[in-house]
Order: sequence, then structure tokens, then C-alpha cells
Amino acid sequence: MRALVTLVMPLMLVASAAAQDTDTAAISAVAASAIPLADAADMETEIDGGMASYYGNELAGNRTANGERFDPGELTAAHRTLPFGSKVRVTNMSNGDSVVVRINDRGPFSRGRVIDVSHAAAREIGMQRSGIARVKLALLADD
Repeated sequence: MRALVTLVMPLMLVASAAAQDTDTAAISAVAASAIPLADAADMETEIDGGMASYYGNELAGNRTANGERFDPGELTAAHRTLPFGSKVRVTNMSNGDSVVVRINDRGPFSRGRVIDVSHAAAREIGMQRSGIARVKLALLADD
């Protein structure tokens, strides 16, 4: 929300000053094109960082904390506190690769870990071989 206010506030000031001019239609067109709608939908808020691990395939079919069956082929993850359904960008700090996952479980329960991702997500960010990686997390804005 703070990021949205930071982006919108300068536009409000420009629009307010422009309202004093007689050509408000031209100013409105400029203000509307200043922030593309796609950028507003792609807003992220960095929330956390630390070590990530991934679920092994042996857990396939088990129920997750939100009640659905775990599928290692889906881009899902477990986080201790984020609401179920939250979309999170997980970025591997060693190679810069990132993936967007949906939170559908609670955990990780290993000390020092901030997120557990599915096998598919681990493959996307290149942590499948090592099993763990230092990551940063960013919460994506709701669509």
C-alpha cells in the first residue's frame, strides 16, 4: 500500500496544479499515461529473506494445511504466517532466478528456514541439486 501511495501522490500533485490550467483534458491524458496499468498490477513488497528448502516428492498426495493435496509439479510453497493463496516471488540470491509461488501450506519447520517450495519451484530457481538456497521473498499485490 505504501508503494501505491508513493506512486500516486506525485500524480495527484501534478493533477492538482494542472487543474488550475484551462487545458485539463491534456493534463489528464499525460497523468493517465504516466503509470501503465501493467506496472500497478505487478507491484511487489519485499517481505523477507533467508534460507529456503523444498518439499521432496515423497510428500506427493499428502494434504497441505489449507486442505488441498500436495502436487510437486505445481508452483506452491509453505510459509509460517502468510495467508493461504498469497503470491510470493522467490528469488535465488546466488543466480538471480525467480519464481512466483502460491502459499498453500504452513512451515517450514526446520530451524533457520523461511520458506519451503515445491519441487517444480526449486527446479525453476536452480536449487534442486543443493536442496537449499539463500533467497529473498517479495509479496505480490492481489489481482
